[in-house]
Amino acid sequence: MQEIDSESLKNQRERRKRVLRIRNAIMFVVAGWILISMILIICLFAQTISLNNRLNRLSKELREFKQTTAGEVTAGETGTEAPASSETVQDTQGAEASGPGAWEPVTPPAVGISDEENQAVTGETCRVHLTFDDGPSENTAAILDTLNQYGVKATFFVTGREDEESKALYQRIVEEGHTLGMHSYSNKYSLLYQSEEAFEEDFHALQDYLYEVTGVKSRYYRFPGGSSNQISNVPMANFIHFLNTQGVVYCDWNVSAGDAAANAYTAEEMIANVTEDVVKYKTSVVLLHDASDKQTTVEMLGPLIEALQGMNMQILAIDENASVIQYVKADSVEQ
Repeated sequence: MQEIDSESLKNQRERRKRVLRIRNAIMFVVAGWILISMILIICLFAQTISLNNRLNRLSKELREFKQTTAGEVTAGETGTEAPASSETVQDTQGAEASGPGAWEPVTPPAVGISDEENQAVTGETCRVHLTFDDGPSENTAAILDTLNQYGVKATFFVTGREDEESKALYQRIVEEGHTLGMHSYSNKYSLLYQSEEAFEEDFHALQDYLYEVTGVKSRYYRFPGGSSNQISNVPMANFIHFLNTQGVVYCDWNVSAGDAAANAYTAEEMIANVTEDVVKYKTSVVLLHDASDKQTTVEMLGPLIEALQGMNMQILAIDENASVIQYVKADSVEQ
C-alpha cells in the first residue's frame, strides 16, 4: 500500500512538472507572439508616419500647383503704354534697334530641341540654364546677389508688378546681364487663358511695360503651367501661333528643383533633384522660382551653383544661341 501511494505521489509530481512545462511553453509562445506583434506594430507605425509625411509633401505640392493654376499670385493692373517709337531700345541680347518694333525676332533655335538630340554624351560639356519664375519679389535681390557672386547669368521669367522695388529689380536683371523673359502680366490662369484676346492683351501689357521700365523688349516667354498645360479654356496651339507671329520664343523646362510648393523639399533635396537630372541632357533648363515664399531657393542657390560647377557644367542664360525646351514644339503649330 505504501508503495502504491509512493508511486501515485511520483506520478502526480511528474504530471505537475509536465503541466508546468506546458504552461511555461504556452507562456513563452504567447510572450514571443506579443513581442513580435509589438515589433510589427512599431514597424507599421513608423512606416505609416513615413507614408504620411510623403503624402503631406505630395499634398503640399498639389496644393501649390492648384494655387498656381488658379492664379493665386497677383500683380499690378495692366494697360501700361509703350514708349514712343523714336526711342532707342536694346533687346535682351544687347543689339540696338530703333523703336519698339524694329528689333529682329528670334530665329534658330526657336523650335525646341528633340529629346533624342538632347541626350547627354559621355565627355561632352553640358549646358545648364537656371530659370526663375513668378518674380520679382524680395527674394529676387538675394538671388541676383548670389548669381553675381559666382559670375553666373540666369533667366528670369517675370510677372507684372508696378511698385518701385520691382521696377528696380527689372532694371537690375537687365543691367547685370541676365535674360529678361515674360511669365504673363497677371499670372492668373483664369484670366490669362480664358480667350485669345485676353492672352494677347496680357502679353502686350507685360512686354510694353518691361520695355518702358528697362528699355528691353523681351523676346522670351514661359507659359504659366507650361506649353502643354490642360488648364487653358483655349487650345494652347492658338497661343503658340500668336507667339510665333510675334517672333517670341517660349521655353518650358526639363529639370525641376521642386520648389513650386513651399517647404516641400529641403535645400539639400532640391540640389539633389537638379544634379541628378542635369547629367541626362546636353541642355538642361532648370525650373526655379523667386516668389516671396521661396527662401529655401535662395539658400540652396549658392551650393547648387558650386555643385554644377564641380560637375563641369556650363551655366548660361537663355539667348539666341540656346537650345530651348518645348513640350509642344513651335513648328508643330500651323502657321
